[in-house]
Amino acid sequence: MLDCAVIGGGPAGLNASLVLGRSRRKTVLFDDDKPRNSVTKESHGFITRDGINPSELRRIARAELGNYPDVTIIEQRVGKVTKDHQRFTIETEAGDVYHAKKVILATGLKETFPEINSLKQYYGTSVFSCPFCDGWELRDRPLAVIAENTRAFHMTKVVYNWSSDLIVCTNGNKVLSINDKTILENKGISVYEQKISSLIGEDGYLKKISFEDGITVRREGGFVVPEMEQASTIGEELGCEFTDQGAIITDATGHTNVEGLFACGDTSIIAPSQLIIAAAAGSKTAIGVNAALFEEIF
Repeated sequence: MLDCAVIGGGPAGLNASLVLGRSRRKTVLFDDDKPRNSVTKESHGFITRDGINPSELRRIARAELGNYPDVTIIEQRVGKVTKDHQRFTIETEAGDVYHAKKVILATGLKETFPEINSLKQYYGTSVFSCPFCDGWELRDRPLAVIAENTRAFHMTKVVYNWSSDLIVCTNGNKVLSINDKTILENKGISVYEQKISSLIGEDGYLKKISFEDGITVRREGGFVVPEMEQASTIGEELGCEFTDQGAIITDATGHTNVEGLFACGDTSIIAPSQLIIAAAAGSKTAIGVNAALFEEIF
């Protein structure tokens, strides 16, 4: 019987496993090694690791977990989790079965991007989704905000902090109010509501955005607003409650409404999506798991 099963090997799951290992908790970390940030070459905003390649961060973290004999990493995807009285049964897609007193969901999110020709060729090199992660590298350049939903206005205000040379592209969607457009235009920010034909550039570096009406605008990078949803249905299947934005609701310790089930990282925090925030949430949630186990003992 495991003390805790951690599902998801991103920064939240890794840091949760570290704290659990240091707490002498018998822990298994399930990680199918398919991180959402696999296209990202550098991660920023994490003190002592600013600019690190995400895969290198994961490698270092896994090596550090190797110092703790109570932590085992299983490179399999979890297919199903069920709860029976005071224990969870975890079944991997390979058919292996484990039992745990507690479960931490750190499965993260998955992105759905606007259907724009060649967008994915530039994503992770000159087009990104988080200005706090990558805005510094694009500072003062001519940029575009690409968004098909009502978050277009908010994202533009955020990106303006790094560059005032901005355009907003809604790819054929009317998502900005008249007041929004007036505010943006007063700041010198042009709004393009027509559909995008394609992004044009070289080796992942954006040079121009071409629209279906024939207009072409020079841009050197930008930020896209994808739709986000849970990468796993485990939380839903176990009966978790969700926010309107699709995050699993937890208390301050990471505990969900399901007894013994915890969630952390992007799974329970839709935005901002940063390594340091996810890692901190993993640490806090592992402490919450420890607290629950302490209470059961005494």
